[in-house]
Amino acid sequence: MKQKLTVVFLIITHFVFAQLGGEQTYQFLNLANNPRQAALGGDLFAAFDDDVFVPLWNPAVINEAMDKQLAVSYVDYLGDISYGSAAYAYTVDRRVQTYHFGVTFVDYGQFVGADEQGNLTGNFSGKELAFSVGYAKNIAWTDLYFGGNIKFISSQLETYTSFGAAVDLGLTYKNEALDFNASLVVRNLGVQLKAYDAQKEQLPLDISFGMSQQLEHVPIRWYYTLENLQKWNIIFSNPARAQQTLGGETIPEKQSFLKNIANHSIIGIELFPQKGFNLRMSYNFRRANELKILEQRAFSGFSLGFGMRFNKVHVNYAYSKYNNVSNASFFSVTIDLNR
Repeated sequence: MKQKLTVVFLIITHFVFAQLGGEQTYQFLNLANNPRQAALGGDLFAAFDDDVFVPLWNPAVINEAMDKQLAVSYVDYLGDISYGSAAYAYTVDRRVQTYHFGVTFVDYGQFVGADEQGNLTGNFSGKELAFSVGYAKNIAWTDLYFGGNIKFISSQLETYTSFGAAVDLGLTYKNEALDFNASLVVRNLGVQLKAYDAQKEQLPLDISFGMSQQLEHVPIRWYYTLENLQKWNIIFSNPARAQQTLGGETIPEKQSFLKNIANHSIIGIELFPQKGFNLRMSYNFRRANELKILEQRAFSGFSLGFGMRFNKVHVNYAYSKYNNVSNASFFSVTIDLNR
């Protein structure tokens, strides 16, 4: 059997998913799936409102306000890569409460295939898809909500196919008096049912904790997220940032406990979150540290976005900056089918 050279594909996917990528399969599951999430740093799961996209990340926030909300998103990503999501929630009754349905897909575009001698074998493509069903329940006599998603995953890379299954688990604390939310999520806990080849791979497990609060006298909602808690030490010394002493000794880039905490952190704010028009902005410390270019101001880690409501239609847009030559635009439309 002729072996296909997929080096270009592997390089692109490694760049797309940054330094924590490349260790597991189905990395597309950790891509920001909608503009609001992207504008708030890529890890939005501590919002407890009618945003039907949020349960794709944290099923504990599924609630009746999402009933008959239908949302679709599209992302013009790096190179020829594009991906998107769709989400819908339906309330059966007050006893059964609300079910959530979601789909996420990614299309890696076309690649040129060749055998080990460099002979062209034709173009090939790569596509991946995940379908989820979620449900949440209030823990009786408490302000805690627990939820779960069941996900079925399909992947095709050239002639290789793979299937997997996973669950997302979420726990959310909601304090209505302070308008404060805190959430802990464990995502992509599952197995690869069918491997691309002989060896099965791990799924991209993600454990994160987030908080958000609407300020009482200011039209601002703040967000703070600690992501990738499943791997505490995520900092590394970049050889390009090492310093040379006068004696020719190489001093590696210094790392610290506080820098490691910062690399887990995302901060974001929403201006006028309850209004028909709102603005969002955020800073992702890990993205900024990993993608910044020495001696250049690239604004890596910053994301901006806005949302507009028109009667039963809600439109969102976000722009995320990676470095001077790469960025991404996110679009979504949500329709309230109750109106």
